[in-house]
Amino acid sequence: MYIGGQWVEAEEGNCREVCNPATGEVIAVVAEGGINDVRHAIMEARRVFDETDWPDTPPVERARLLNKLADKLEERAEEFAVLETMNCGKPLRESRFDVNDAVNCFRYYAGLINKPLGQTYQVSDPMMTMVVREPIGVCGQIVPWNYPLLMAAWKLAPCLAGGNTTVFKPAEVTPLSAIKLFEIIEEVGFPPGAANLVLGAGPVVGHELAASHLVDKVAFTGGTVTGRSIMQAASGNLKKISLELGGKSPNIVFADADFDAAVEFAMFAIFANQGQVCSAGSRLLVEDSIHDKFISALIERSRKIRVGNGLDENTEMGPLISFQHMQKVLQYIEVGRAEGATLALGGSRLTEGAYADGNFVAPTIFTDTTPDMRIVQEEIFGPVLVVQRFRDEEEAVRLANDTIYGLAGGVFTQDGAKAMRVIRKLRAGITWINTYHPTYNEAPWGGYKQSGIGRELGTFGLDAYTEIKQINVNLQPGPLGWYNND
Repeated sequence: MYIGGQWVEAEEGNCREVCNPATGEVIAVVAEGGINDVRHAIMEARRVFDETDWPDTPPVERARLLNKLADKLEERAEEFAVLETMNCGKPLRESRFDVNDAVNCFRYYAGLINKPLGQTYQVSDPMMTMVVREPIGVCGQIVPWNYPLLMAAWKLAPCLAGGNTTVFKPAEVTPLSAIKLFEIIEEVGFPPGAANLVLGAGPVVGHELAASHLVDKVAFTGGTVTGRSIMQAASGNLKKISLELGGKSPNIVFADADFDAAVEFAMFAIFANQGQVCSAGSRLLVEDSIHDKFISALIERSRKIRVGNGLDENTEMGPLISFQHMQKVLQYIEVGRAEGATLALGGSRLTEGAYADGNFVAPTIFTDTTPDMRIVQEEIFGPVLVVQRFRDEEEAVRLANDTIYGLAGGVFTQDGAKAMRVIRKLRAGITWINTYHPTYNEAPWGGYKQSGIGRELGTFGLDAYTEIKQINVNLQPGPLGWYNND
């Protein structure tokens, strides 16, 4: 772990094995931090924020450090991509996109922090009023295992750009790219203690970050259940919170859509990163008149997806992150069968040959579903697509919004007006028309309802790591004359 500018082992000496989900092979042994380790890191972050000039470092200097970090990461891009694939299983081509996005995220916030910031107001004479933004303080940051490096960039870049300090916790099972990233953070010269890396279990390290009264903000990406517990723990000192949580996002295909494009995007929406994506298009809504033809084509194409070790350049879908998570996904498939849905494709673990020691699940599609089914309402977080059919625009919107989540959604149609009508009615924070999944550092990311609180990325992402201060200045200092002292 990296605490106060020093690489340290866990105080209690505990370790954790890190495995390749495609092979079951142990690829690393890392420290397993405990309560004293995270408290030590919080104190270091507190010291740097309260007792050094880091929060007042000129934006141009913070930008220089972030740009240097981006340059170093770009130089080692292939190393990071291979490491990411070995650790979390996704195809190498997806890991390469993630590394490139992470590089661009650091550069985006390096470029943003020296732009005009704040507001001034013309108020009644002789007063002048202004608003400035200042760093929040010590930030606890907790990221998931599905995008270990990219989520690290989404959190660290705006936090450090804003002059905050951080205690960063990667997911227990995917810490490797974060460790390498912190090697670069040390190398480029961020002040010791400004950025701290603590490894360990969520209920221990993560809970302390959320509960500690010395932490001013906690940012979490992960499941909704965990998000609720973090929100409760954070209430102790009413710290700022950012929560990017789960989803059960609808992908709506109308009869007038570009058929072939809609089929491919329906696949990409659910099978990218093995469906382990919070914004995955896990509910496919297809208009009645094309339903049978569309599902037939979707099944035929999905059957040909090349599943394998992510390090193979030909792999199109890799393994699930762990044996435990694979079991959870397989249990949901059994739930779907028991509920009466039709298993149209897949539905089983792949175990033959090279699949034997990995966590591979075949691309899976359920049809003949009803809105009350658990597989339709609950986030499975795997390569399991549930299909719903609709008659008209009104029913499509009603079905799309029939969920506790509101993270993302897509619409496929060649009718531009209809596309905008439907998108405007979706209760979701991230939406697409005639595409699915592209994300941009320049645009906000987050959801409605139980998909979270706040936004990451864009100017909104930087705002989330700042406090707003109002400053009122009397341009004609002197007695107020309010009281009669005669």
